[in-house]
Amino acid sequence: GQGVDEPLSATGFRQADAAGLFLSNVKFTHVFSSDLLRAKQTAATILGKNNFCKDLEIKYDGRLRERKYGVAEGRPLTDLKAMAKAAGEQCPSFTPSGGETLDEVRERGRDFFDFLCRLVVELEQKEQDVGAAASRSSEAPGEHSGFPWTNHCSETELSSDGASQTLDANILVVSHGAYMRNWIGYFVSDLNCTLPTDLTKSQLSSVSPNTGVSHFIVKLENGNMLKPEITCVCLNQDSHL
Repeated sequence: GQGVDEPLSATGFRQADAAGLFLSNVKFTHVFSSDLLRAKQTAATILGKNNFCKDLEIKYDGRLRERKYGVAEGRPLTDLKAMAKAAGEQCPSFTPSGGETLDEVRERGRDFFDFLCRLVVELEQKEQDVGAAASRSSEAPGEHSGFPWTNHCSETELSSDGASQTLDANILVVSHGAYMRNWIGYFVSDLNCTLPTDLTKSQLSSVSPNTGVSHFIVKLENGNMLKPEITCVCLNQDSHL
């Protein structure tokens, strides 16, 4: 939850180190993190292992906080399940007294995603104004960094005619399990996100393991933020652990 702002444990730091090494060759253009300490430390550890952007500024945003669990915060998960059972409801849809509903969490996720879309559209417009996109496209092939699990690169991707296109942004977002599951649900149910063919329904609804990595490609055709085209490359990837 939000009310117990504990630091990472020793295990958490080891997991963050592993995630950082896993993503060390990904050149990020922006980094956003929840403003809770465990997420801040995770984001900083990941960047500290990066070969391209160790000095990139991490921007903290309260919209990325974990779901607020009210009276259940700081208590074992078994207590939350017992509260839900007593109320005749199931986790995770149950809302403890003083907690956030799933709809409220989703609204935070929607608001933050809209913010990211506006950021990228404005970035693209600025690049067009100063010709930065052209200069970035002329980088030597060896300067491009890649994700470790797919043919997709962090800086480039292939268009339908096989030509290389420069991405306008490559954004790392560090958040929390229940929040991310809700945000991914928004992508799928509201924005018709394309999922990997081998992804099962149970995998889609499960909570990410600590430092699990999900990779999404978002296209805003002609800057249209109302109809983003979202493709999920992988979900809750944890091979680095």
